Amino acid sequence: MVTILAVVAIVVSALYIMAHHLGLVDGYGFGAGSYYYADIPDFDERLPYEAYHSTVPTWVHILLFLAWGWLMWRLWVWVDGKINKNDHGKDNNA
Repeated sequence: MVTILAVVAIVVSALYIMAHHLGLVDGYGFGAGSYYYADIPDFDERLPYEAYHSTVPTWVHILLFLAWGWLMWRLWVWVDGKINKNDHGKDNNA
């Protein structure tokens, strides 16, 4: 029942936001829900790219990101295996 009420509240809220154009930026053709920043005029001038300086090449950052993702996936598989192994022999009707 709680799930149904939450879904209804979310859908009603989303429809209200869309109907009243909440979150739209005056003068721009985008607003709430526009996730593609390439459509924003002069977006490259809105971010201070000079604010972050790194002596590490970008490919190293990407490699570290992918390695972190792989490690977290392996941890997830390991934890899931432990949980399933512990639940396997139990009687759920007790």
